[in-house]
Amino acid sequence: MKSVGIFLICLGLLSGCANSTKLSLYQKLDGKAGIGRIVDSFIYQIGNDEQIIHYFEHSNIAHFRQGFINHMCMLVEGPCTYDGDSMVAIHTGMHITEKDFNHVVDLLINAMNEQDVSHSLQNDILSRMAPLRDEIIKM
Repeated sequence: MKSVGIFLICLGLLSGCANSTKLSLYQKLDGKAGIGRIVDSFIYQIGNDEQIIHYFEHSNIAHFRQGFINHMCMLVEGPCTYDGDSMVAIHTGMHITEKDFNHVVDLLINAMNEQDVSHSLQNDILSRMAPLRDEIIKM
């Protein structure tokens, strides 16, 4: 009888451990602070890239940073609300080519690598962003 009680206690402890490992993507990224670090690295990547920088030359970087943090936070199911302009409104008239779009994705991947985001988390983030592609590549 005593061994059954010990077994049940151990089982309860193990199930508690299993539940505690079910973190959301937002939590796995270290919340808004982690997203902020990714976005800061991304902005640095953009700022040092001759192929892409011209798209951002008239941008308010602080506004872009905050908007991208909130948008990314919302996409990874964090407690944020993105209330900025639509992707279509933001990117219409910028004439973003598929080549440049893909290059910006590479810069985001570089930023995530720089912040030690695992490849599985990167894939999850990118799969959530992928549906926005057609809203961004507008001629």
